Amino acid sequence: MSRIRSESSIERVPNRLRGLRLRSHPKGVFGRPDFGNKTRKIALFIDGIFWHGKKPFRAPKTNRKFWVDKIRNNRRRDRLVNRTLRDSGWRVIRVWESELTK
Repeated sequence: MSRIRSESSIERVPNRLRGLRLRSHPKGVFGRPDFGNKTRKIALFIDGIFWHGKKPFRAPKTNRKFWVDKIRNNRRRDRLVNRTLRDSGWRVIRVWESELTK
C-alpha cells in the first residue's frame, strides 16, 4: 500500500476545472476527499470501480474472503463519510472513475 501513488491521472482531471477552486486532498476535512473547497464546503470524491465495489462487483478468485470484506468495509466507510460531512453542512459529490474517462 505504501507504494501506491496518492493521486492517479484520473484524479487530476478536476484540477483543470478551476471554477470551484478545488484543493487536492485538503487537510482537516473528515474522510480526506480527493478534492475539496473548505470555504464553500464542497467535497469531491473520485471512487475507483474496484476499490469501492461498483456493481456488478466480482472479487478476485484468490483470497476471496479478504477482498469481499475489504470492499464491504470501503463501502461502509464511504457511507459514514457521506453522512458525517452532510451533517456538518458539506456538499458531497461522488464520481465513479469510469464516468471521468467517458
